[in-house]
Amino acid sequence: MYWKQTRIKFLALIFTTGMLVLGKTILFPNPDKPKINTFVFPKEVPLVKWQLSVSSPIKSLTKENPNLVAERHYKYVKNNLPLDIEMLYLQNLYNVDIGAYIQQYYPDASTAVMRQQKGVGYYGVGIDRQKAYLSSCINPRGNSTFTHTQFRENRYFQDISFARIMPILRGQEALLDKRCLWVHLSIPLRNSSPEASYQLLEQAWFSWYKWWQTRFPKP
Repeated sequence: MYWKQTRIKFLALIFTTGMLVLGKTILFPNPDKPKINTFVFPKEVPLVKWQLSVSSPIKSLTKENPNLVAERHYKYVKNNLPLDIEMLYLQNLYNVDIGAYIQQYYPDASTAVMRQQKGVGYYGVGIDRQKAYLSSCINPRGNSTFTHTQFRENRYFQDISFARIMPILRGQEALLDKRCLWVHLSIPLRNSSPEASYQLLEQAWFSWYKWWQTRFPKP
């Protein structure tokens, strides 16, 4: 009964928002997509129990990508163990499949195993040569995602709300906010087992996600 009432309210909201957007399109046709504000990653991001040692633009992943807004590489150290974190701010995405991104940009990496953490979301872990990695997409709203289906569901259930109607009608924001902060963490395996390395990555990831969740770039 509760789900039925929730579903009706959700469908009514989608219909209302859709009609308003359609009316705006007919009366004030504007084919341009909402502009994405310029964004620069901070040089320093605090990470619990880790010390920042390097902060620089990404070189290995820099390719011509019309969806790339900004990028940054952070290196942290704890007990002589280095932790690399690569951040890519992407926009106008139609297929947000982090597993596919990993295969494209890290061709030697193993297929990721997806995991979920309550209050954080989905992410994938795996091995890339002699390193363990963790990769995920921080969403503008909703928890982190790893597959396109998860990202799409976040857009429908998190983006469509009465609170966003005016910015959408003014052309300041898109109806579906197809932006993503792709995060890729990695540490050397050394003498540790993959699972032990994954646990270290997860601890860093949960702290990293908490910091960025409330600091997602403004549209």
